[in-house]
Amino acid sequence: MSAKPAAVGGFVLGGLALGAIAVLVFGGMRLFTTTVQALVVFPGSVSGLGVGSPVTFRGVRVGQVESMKVVIDVLTMKPVVPVYIDFEPGQVTWTNGPAATGAPGLKRAVEAGMRAQLQSDSLITGVLGVEIDFHPGTPAVISGMGGGIGEIPTLPSEIQQLKAELLDLKLPELTQAARQTLASMQHVLEDLDGRIGPLADGMLQTTGAAVTTLEAATTAVRTIQADTARTLGEIDQLAIEARHTVVTDGKKLDMLLTTAGRAAGQAEKLAGSINDVVDPRSPLRGDLEASLRDLAASASSLRTLTRNLERNPTGTIFGGASK
Repeated sequence: MSAKPAAVGGFVLGGLALGAIAVLVFGGMRLFTTTVQALVVFPGSVSGLGVGSPVTFRGVRVGQVESMKVVIDVLTMKPVVPVYIDFEPGQVTWTNGPAATGAPGLKRAVEAGMRAQLQSDSLITGVLGVEIDFHPGTPAVISGMGGGIGEIPTLPSEIQQLKAELLDLKLPELTQAARQTLASMQHVLEDLDGRIGPLADGMLQTTGAAVTTLEAATTAVRTIQADTARTLGEIDQLAIEARHTVVTDGKKLDMLLTTAGRAAGQAEKLAGSINDVVDPRSPLRGDLEASLRDLAASASSLRTLTRNLERNPTGTIFGGASK
């Protein structure tokens, strides 16, 4: 009978030991450490975020989500999701300042630009985490729901920003415009399809006419080239004949010029003789005047004889007087 209570007691002690080991292992020794708690409030959906989701700072895990709930404002009926996170001791160290690791240090970090964002750990599973980093110059919206717990302002995640940009794009209107554009393009293509055939035939005819014109132009050019070559040959032949004529007729021209020179000399002699005749003091002119006087006297005698013959031909001839 005494052995049974001892066995039961040993079993209970073993269970307690195992429980303590499990708490130490799975609880990360948190029973013996002091954690820093903070609050982040997300205005939108946090689907994929849950208790135990990681909290990272530039990719380094510094804590986890401790709890989360939904708070709805009765006046505006806008829901928000407060998320309480715990920073693991030793994962964040403050240097060059007071040894405060709680709200005072967190407050200065928030003033320097510390912000929280939802971060996707896996695009396949959709699991989210909380990413903390410094974003100086960004707005710091504080909800005031933390009470004595330090609050880290939030920024829209990259996915949320992309969703907002897509909403700003007005996709339904863009889709409708794209449909109208595609319908217009289809109409234009159908219209072009009906016109391409005649246009192609016209282009073929134009091309044929152009080819014919080019062939005719080529033939004309060849003919002109042949005529030009023949004309140039004739011009060359004419030039040769002209040179030959000049050479041949040059001798005749010299003879003609010589004869003309001689005639000019004789004309000068004749002019000299005429000058001698017409000169009043020339002996030749005196002889010529005496001859002319003799001719005039002879002419007067002939006229007298002629009148006598007309009046008395017999007496004149035989020397008798007329009865």
